[in-house]
Amino acid sequence: MTQFSALDAKMMALAIRLAEKGQYTTSPNPNVGCVITDAQGNIVGQGWHQKAGTPHAEIHAIAQAGERTKGATAYVTLEPCNHHGRTGPCSEALLKAGVKRVVAAMVDPNPLVAGSGLQKLCDAGVAVSSGLLEREAMALNLGFIKRMKTGMPWVTVKLASSLDGKTALNNGESQWITGPLAREDVQRHRAQSCAILSGSGTVLADNPSLNVRYSELGFAKNEIAEVNLRQPVRVLLDGRNQMRPNLHLFSLSSPIVIINSQPNTAEFPDHVEQYQAYSNGAQLDLHDVMKHLGQRGFNQIWVEAGAKLAGALLQNKLIDELILYQAPKLLGDKGRDLFAVDELTQMQQAFELQWQDVRQVGPDLKLTARFT
Repeated sequence: MTQFSALDAKMMALAIRLAEKGQYTTSPNPNVGCVITDAQGNIVGQGWHQKAGTPHAEIHAIAQAGERTKGATAYVTLEPCNHHGRTGPCSEALLKAGVKRVVAAMVDPNPLVAGSGLQKLCDAGVAVSSGLLEREAMALNLGFIKRMKTGMPWVTVKLASSLDGKTALNNGESQWITGPLAREDVQRHRAQSCAILSGSGTVLADNPSLNVRYSELGFAKNEIAEVNLRQPVRVLLDGRNQMRPNLHLFSLSSPIVIINSQPNTAEFPDHVEQYQAYSNGAQLDLHDVMKHLGQRGFNQIWVEAGAKLAGALLQNKLIDELILYQAPKLLGDKGRDLFAVDELTQMQQAFELQWQDVRQVGPDLKLTARFT
C-alpha cells in the first residue's frame, strides 16, 4: 500500500475543495481539482474544471505553474484523462510539462480512461499513486461514477413533509410546509443536478417553474456571468399527454424534455423536445426513462414529484438517495402521504435505507438517506 505524507493529504484536500467549485457548471463532466507543488512542497499552480469543453483542472494548474512544473508533483482528484475528446489528454500535458510525480485520489471509472492515464504516466517514468482521500473524491462525483459504471444516473428524490409524514392537506394545499431556508437548500440541490424530473400530476397541480433561482443562493451577477451557471434540463413524465403549452414552466427558455408514450401534438416552444419511452398503456417504463437520461449524459437527477411517481420509482428500485425536509407541523391523518406503494404484508418487505446526514435547516429537519 502506498504511504502518503501529511503534505500529500493537505494538498489533496485542497484539490478537493477546488473541485467543489465546479459543482454547478461541469455537467456532464465530473468535478475535478488539481494542485501542483515544487520539490519543496510549495504550491506553484492550481486549477479546477469549470465547464465541459473547456480546459481540465490539470491544464489550468499547469498554465499557472509555468516552468515550475518541471520536477513537480501534481495532485488531482480524478485520474488524468488519456483520450481525445473536446480537449486533449491531460496525461500528455503533464508529461510535456515535466511533472515527475502524480497523485490521484481515484481511478477514472470512464471506460475510455480506466487506469490508462496513470499507466501512460508510469510507463514514461513518472511516479504515480492513487487512493489518497478516495472516499471524499468519490463523493464529489457520485452521479458520474454511477453513469460510467451502469449507464444510469444517480437519482435523488426530494420530499417535504410534516412531522406526521404528510406532504399536503387532503385538498392538495402544500405551500408551504417547510420554511424559506429549506426551500433555499432545495435550490442548491437543483443547481447541482443535471436534470429536474417531475410528473404531469405535480406540474398540473402546482404549475411550478422547476428552474434554479440563483438569486436565492447569494451569487452576485458578475459571479454568475463569470462561471456561466446553467439551468438543469427539466424532464416531465407525461404518459397521458396532459401537458399544455400555457403552463408556466414552458414560458422559461431553459430546455425541457417531455417523456411520453405517444407524441403530444400540442404546439410547444422550440426549447421543448419529446421522447417516447416504452410503456404499458399510459404507464411509462421508468427503467427505459432512466436509461435514456443516462444516454443523454445526465449524471444526477433531482426528482420533485408526488406520491404516485415517488412510489413508482421506489418500487422499481430506481432511487439512490432520499432527501426529506420535515417541518415541525402536524397535518392530521387525512393529509396526503409521501409514497403511494403497494401494501406491504411482512416486515422484511420494508424498504431499507442508511442514514447519511441529519441536520437542522432553519426550523426544519433535513434527513438524507440512501438505499442499501
